[in-house]
Amino acid sequence: MTSAYFNWSGGKDSSLALWKIVQEKKFRIEYLLTSINSFHNRISMHGVRWELLEAQAAAVNIPLTTIELPEQPSMIEYATAMMQKVSWFKGKGIAHSIFGDIFLEDLKKYREEKLATAGIKCVFPIWKKDTRELMKEFIFAGFKAIVVCVNEKFLEKKFCGRMVDESFCNDLPAAVDICGENGEFHTFVYDGPIFNNPVSFKKGEIVYKEYLAPKDMDGNTPASEKNYGFYFCDLLPG
Repeated sequence: MTSAYFNWSGGKDSSLALWKIVQEKKFRIEYLLTSINSFHNRISMHGVRWELLEAQAAAVNIPLTTIELPEQPSMIEYATAMMQKVSWFKGKGIAHSIFGDIFLEDLKKYREEKLATAGIKCVFPIWKKDTRELMKEFIFAGFKAIVVCVNEKFLEKKFCGRMVDESFCNDLPAAVDICGENGEFHTFVYDGPIFNNPVSFKKGEIVYKEYLAPKDMDGNTPASEKNYGFYFCDLLPG
């Protein structure tokens, strides 16, 4: 099998994509790679504690490595940190990078172009799959997940902290992608067919956090961008 590293967010799309890769048996996943907010020691954007990320990696029995980023990294800071880690992978003979992206064309193009400069080929096992079918497959396969973050632009606070099941899917507004592919919500997967054991946790408080509008590669904030807020459900190691 070909060696690869897997870009792991800890959420449902990552878990489903990893499951498919494991089933296909074309790639041997040498590492899970996760971006970490080094200020809070949590998964970037998802807000999940490092301890639970480590428990996930142990449960799927794949070594974990991380990219440590400041609280609100610029695109230049992110790209620099990523390419440093990619060079480390290349030094270990790894030339394939696997992602759980589904339909964001700009993001896919960015990943492919950036990593191609380092001789890394991108693989997208669930690309262009129907998100409703993917969610059905995720639930039917026995994956278990909790919503850890919602974007207030798309969803109300009440969705944060809910389990991902048929009831959750039925309650989503029509304009929200059922897999949250547009960033509407993020999840933490704690059990499923790729796990040797469930990850134990307890639900903590729900907090609100506002972020500054994103900047472009030149460090400028586009006029169309505004500050944005998220609700996070804190998960405590069980």
